[in-house]
Amino acid sequence: MAKLRIEQGGETEEIQEQVFTADKAGERLDVFCARVSDNTRSAVQRMILNGDVTLNGTPAKSKDKLRAGDAVAIAFRPPEEVDIVPQDIPIDIVYEDADIAVIDKPKGMVVHPAPGNPDGTLVNALMYHLEGLSGIGGEIRPGIVHRIDKLTSGLVVVAKNDMAHTSLAAQMKDHSARRTYIAIVDGNIREDSGTVDAPIGRHPVDRKKMAVVQGGRNAVTHWRVLERYGAYTLMEARLETGRTHQIRVHMAYIKHPVSGDTIYGAAKPRLGLDGQALHAARLELTHPRTGERMVFAAKVPEYFRSALKKAGRTGEKDIEDTLKEAFGES
Repeated sequence: MAKLRIEQGGETEEIQEQVFTADKAGERLDVFCARVSDNTRSAVQRMILNGDVTLNGTPAKSKDKLRAGDAVAIAFRPPEEVDIVPQDIPIDIVYEDADIAVIDKPKGMVVHPAPGNPDGTLVNALMYHLEGLSGIGGEIRPGIVHRIDKLTSGLVVVAKNDMAHTSLAAQMKDHSARRTYIAIVDGNIREDSGTVDAPIGRHPVDRKKMAVVQGGRNAVTHWRVLERYGAYTLMEARLETGRTHQIRVHMAYIKHPVSGDTIYGAAKPRLGLDGQALHAARLELTHPRTGERMVFAAKVPEYFRSALKKAGRTGEKDIEDTLKEAFGES
């Protein structure tokens, strides 16, 4: 059984990967995995959906039929140990009411506890600062509807009760909640806008990474150029789906990796960055209780401003004014 260190959502965990050989033809992948791993069928279906199972080195689906001799690799993640305590960690609460809270997460903060990051997370801070969090995410992820990577800054919406969580999760699923990022990417993007529609799954060779792979989960990113600096481009990226590392993988796929991203881009950091220049700048959603359409904005953090300056951004117009104009805000 091989040991792997996997980064997901900015968190690193050690997992065990074991390869099994199919002993008969025609058996469904999920049935086979449940049989050889001593897990329930629903549990292995979640593992397959999460990309923790590959068939002959590529992502697969639960209903895929096996052939005798097929190699099935299963990544077994360690059980989550729950011991979460409230911590008085300063956080920027952009908005809060009885049902939801919107947080401007700083770069470098992990969203929820995981192996290697037992505390100091956004969840620990939320438990201290907020009264009530939804329980749908489980003990390890109270209130968490969606995540952003550790080294990505910007907006995260939190559910304070199960009603709100159910509504927000549905909005994420049907794409009515709009998440818009800004990113500095390497190179000069010639086109003004475009869409990357390419499935994402575990990298077939380097399991620590995600990649555009045949048979991966549907992933769609809409992008638009905001400013060009010659060797770098400031762009807007709007998520239609929410796969792990989606913007980073898709930008690398079109040969314009996010600047500072040493996993999917250049091996050495650029623009003085420690991690990718990616900021969740806007979030639009429907309030779960009132039905009101709400739009939230996160100010461009200092690390991003510094990177823009090193990329070659000049002029008197502040980046906030540029973004308001680009997003049609007064």
